[in-house]
This record gives sequence, C-alpha cells and structure tokens, in this order.
Amino acid sequence: FTNVAFLKKVTIQTRKSSQLKKWITLLLRLLALASIIIAFAQPFTATKTALNTNKETVLYIDNSFSMQAKGTNGPLLNRSLQELYNLQIPSEKISWFTNNSTHKNVSISLSEVLLKANQLFSDSEASNKRLILISDFQQNETFPEVPENITINTVRLQPVNTNNITVDSVYISSKNGQNIQLKVDVSASGEVPESVPVSLFNGESLVAKTAVDFSSNNSNTTVFDIENTSDFKGRLEITDPNLPYDNNLFFSINAPKKIKVLSINEADSGFLQRLFNQEEFEYTQQTQNSLNYNNIPNQDFIIINQLTAIPASLVTAIQSFSANGGSVLVIPSEQAEINDYNNLLATLGMGSFSGKISSEKQITQIVFDHPLYQNVFEKRVVNFQYPTVNSYYQANTNATSVLNYEDGKPFIFQKSNTYFLSAPINLENSNFQNSPLIVPTFYNMAQQSLALPNLYYTIGKQNNFDIPVQLMEDEILKIKDSSNVFIPLQQTKANKVAVTTIEEPATSGTFDIVKETDFITNISYNFNRNESNLQYLNTENWNGVNNNASISELFDSITEANNINSFWKWFVIFAVLFLLIEMLVLKFFK
Repeated sequence: FTNVAFLKKVTIQTRKSSQLKKWITLLLRLLALASIIIAFAQPFTATKTALNTNKETVLYIDNSFSMQAKGTNGPLLNRSLQELYNLQIPSEKISWFTNNSTHKNVSISLSEVLLKANQLFSDSEASNKRLILISDFQQNETFPEVPENITINTVRLQPVNTNNITVDSVYISSKNGQNIQLKVDVSASGEVPESVPVSLFNGESLVAKTAVDFSSNNSNTTVFDIENTSDFKGRLEITDPNLPYDNNLFFSINAPKKIKVLSINEADSGFLQRLFNQEEFEYTQQTQNSLNYNNIPNQDFIIINQLTAIPASLVTAIQSFSANGGSVLVIPSEQAEINDYNNLLATLGMGSFSGKISSEKQITQIVFDHPLYQNVFEKRVVNFQYPTVNSYYQANTNATSVLNYEDGKPFIFQKSNTYFLSAPINLENSNFQNSPLIVPTFYNMAQQSLALPNLYYTIGKQNNFDIPVQLMEDEILKIKDSSNVFIPLQQTKANKVAVTTIEEPATSGTFDIVKETDFITNISYNFNRNESNLQYLNTENWNGVNNNASISELFDSITEANNINSFWKWFVIFAVLFLLIEMLVLKFFK
C-alpha cells in the first residue's frame, strides 16, 4: 500500500490551523464587541474642577493710571485688553469688573478687590469659584488672606521701567494786593533728566516757564509769581512720556468772596474788630438795642458777645439762622441771665448751664484733632502759656469739646455749626483775649462758616464747599466744561449753597459753576497722585494664589483644567479595526 503517513501529518496540521483560526476569530469578535460596549459607555477622564458643572469665574482688570506705563509691547492696559480680545475664552460664564465700578481710575486695594468679587460670586458652596487678577499690583497694602472657597489666579504685568515725573501739588505761599506767589511741588522716580521744564498756563495762554532741578534729590519746589487778578484758570504742565496722566495739574483762583461777620455786642468788641477787620471778611457790629433783625439771614458768622439777656425774638432768629447753615458763636456775660442762656442752649440742642462758679481755672486741654486746629500746630505742644478764667458757668452738655479746662470740663463746645463758650472773656475775667489761641480759634470759626472752594479738589473723594449765592425755589447749580455738564449734590440755604461732589466729574480740568446760564465761579479737579508711585508687589510672595506669566498661559491652563477627555471615539475605532482584522483573518489565514 501507498505510505499515507504524510497525509495524516497534513490532516493534523490542517486541523490545528483551523482551531487556531477559530480562536483568533473569536478573540477579535470579543474585542470588537467589548470596544462597541465600552464606546457606548462613553468613558472619560477629568479633574474635579472639570467635573463640577457649577463653575464661576470673576475677572478683575486693573485699569488704574499706573497701567498706562509701557511694557515690552506697549501700554500695560492696552496690551492686556488686546490679548484678552484675541484669546479663546472658556465658554462658561465670566463676570468681570474694573476700578471704575467703584472708583475713578484709581487703584483699589486687593482687599477691596476680594470684597467686590465676593459680591459677584453666588452663595452656593458647591460651585467652583475662580478669581482672575490682571494687574501691575501697585504697592498700596500687604497681601490679604486668600478665602478658602476661592481659587485665585494672578497675571502680574510689569513695565519696562519705573521712571516717572509728576506735578504733585500747588499752593499759595503768599498774597498781597498786586501779586500771588505759587509754590509747585514736583517729584521724580527712577532715572530722569537733571532738569525738567514746568509751564504755567492761564486757560490756553502760557504765563510763565521755569525748570526744576533733580540733580541732588527726587523732589523739588519751584515758584511762580502771578498777578492778583480776579480769575485765574491755572494749569501746570510738564512733559513726561512714561505716565502721562500726572503731567498736568489744574487749579483755579477766583475773585475773593468776603465772609460776612456780624457781632451783637454788650461789651467791648475791640478784640473782635482787630480779628475781623481783614481783607477776607466783611465785618459789622451792632448793639442789641439797635439790632436790625433783617440783617441776620444775610450773614455767614454771627457772634453774640456777652449779652446779659437774650430775648426770645433773638433766640428764634438765631435758631432759624443756624438751621439755614449759618455759624454762631456765643460768649456769655458775667451777669448773664441763666434762664435766657439755657433757653438758647436748649433751642440749639446743646445742653444747659447749671450755675456760675467763681474759681480760677486754666484752659489746658486743646483738642488737636478738631477741624479748627488742623494745620495750626506743627506738633502737639505741652509747654504752653495757658489762658485762665476767674469765673465760669458749669456746662452740662454732650456737645463736642474744642478747648477744655484742666479738669476736662469744656471751655468751648460745639454742635454742628454753633460754638458756645462757658466763660466770659472780658479782660477782667480772663486773659483769653491776649492768648495766641484766640486767633486760630475765632478766625477758623469764621473761615469754616463759608467753605469757599479750594485751589483744586481730588476726583473720587467726597468734596464739600459753599457757593455764596441765593437761589430761588426751582433754581439749581450746575458744573460744566466745554463738553460735559452735571448737577452736583447741593443743599440750598439762606445765603449760600452747600455743594458736595464724589463720583463726578470723571475727568480732570477746570469747570464752570453756573446758575442757568449765569457764570458764578470756577472749580478745578485733579486725579489722585497716589498712582504716580511706581512701586509694586511681588505676587510670588502671596501665599495661596496661582501665578501665571501671561494672560494666554493663564487661560491655557484653565482650559486644560476644564477639559474632559472622552475615549468613546477611540473604542469605536478599535471595534472597526478588530472587525477588519477578523475579515482579513477569515480570508487569508489558512
């Protein structure tokens, strides 16, 4: 017979190959089926941040004046805004705010930023809260503590240099009938020229030009002499390319408005006449018997000088005058009718006198923080020739003390715009008339009775001043320049209007105060010079925050953290691949 051993061997090999082919086919089908099942399950990987569907992002963009400084690619603010515009911002909702939401182009502190951001976040504790700070981080406070429920990301923008020159302030150092001497403080930081020109304009007309020397120190003062004209719309100007906002300082000198002072006397008034017979006051005096009550509402400051009795008609007139914003000073008499004075005190809400005490006392306690004594003393003096009184009235009052006796009882006390002395100051009873204290005390009482506008005010702060004008019932004052007009907060009183400005104006300059179309006076506003200090914090020292080198890097990292990596597509591809391999195995595998 033919040898079939080789045929048996081929049959066995064929069977083994068929078995292997079936196992490979089964495995490929199982892998394809598993891939299809896993694909329908939609597997993914993600961080906890990405899984939290309740995400809140608040973006703070610092648009303060220090952000006008130039970085490597231009002004810091403009460059950061352009970068934000060009970026693919994540799709979740983003709230944002700048300094203008609460201030006018002035840096708000980091603690204020956190407070403002908290107002924009929801109260939900489950949401993922992120605060993004884009700023140069100008140094105005230390880093606040980071709240536990907020993730903070910072982008610190850095200028290429910190060179800057600024016009800090201007003030009148002396004044006479012909000339006014202005002193201008100019400061510099970084590397600046040794000499910087400063120009003085009246409106658009150049009045004078001088140079400030910075060769020896970083701050200096220059002086301008100008004519004592009726109105001067001043502007000081320097040229500095690094931070332009502080290159101009506006101020206005208006025709002086005299403060009307009336003294109602029953004693010697020579000391009052010496005090108030000055250029800035319009001083008149009358006795009680010849008093014209019609003149009272037209005054700014009224002094009741040691009247023995105060009739009810005068009490009523003084109450009405005080309620309409007028200032009052009451000096009691040695023979005062206590009931009359107590009636006046009670009407003004200032307490009462309980009786006269004949005992010498020194006036030793000066309330240095009182507005009357601001900028009066260079330091808090302790060795002082204190005035004395030989008799006084025991005052029972909760009013604010201005000057006190050695035992802490008030010699002068104040409520609102009314001042009361608790002792007569005639020469027989006191040497207060000869004391150095009487001049700043009484002079500032009169000056503050009509708060005339300063040379200039700071935008963004509460500014209060009086305009000596009488308005009819429906009349109001407006503040305007060539392009803008606004109505300030104002309170109409008998012979003046008390004006308050806070948020407006929004730009620096000199403005007109008008009634309808009638010009009243000028007023000037400037931005706070704090932004001129180009000192910065290093956010690397702020514990608990994430620092980023650039805006694009920040949003790339946020996008990456928010990504959800889905794998179902890969498993669909695997399923198709396994099925294709199975077909190839079935067709070509022997």
